[in-house]
Amino acid sequence: MLYAPSVGHALQELGAAIRFRTKLTPRVREMAILVVAQAWDCGYEQASHEPIGRAAGLTTPEIEALRSGADPAFADNTERVAYSVTRALAGARVPADWTTRSTAAAIAALGEEGLVELSTLVGYYALLALQMRIFRVPAP
Repeated sequence: MLYAPSVGHALQELGAAIRFRTKLTPRVREMAILVVAQAWDCGYEQASHEPIGRAAGLTTPEIEALRSGADPAFADNTERVAYSVTRALAGARVPADWTTRSTAAAIAALGEEGLVELSTLVGYYALLALQMRIFRVPAP
């Protein structure tokens, strides 16, 4: 972002909107960031967001599961659906098995606004992970 300030400022504004102006719960937001960090092998995101995830209420076993790519088996239905959606979207493209039923189930649990917010969060953190990979930003 420092190399291209006009783009960096716009990305920072999107990041602020995702972090502070969505209806996603802090647990869902941090879970999603940790899923993206694991999927994109981004140690910087992982190290930066695990403490934030703990502060948001993610347990040590949940964080360890997210770090390894395992299903943390959330008890809350909304969190389970958000995890499933995030895992499906965390790769480079929407999976071939994503169907109209997948969208309907996600909307039923998260609402249309929540699904837009979650998918935007996934894309934003995937973009950051990509840029950190390009510039070889190490984990702190």
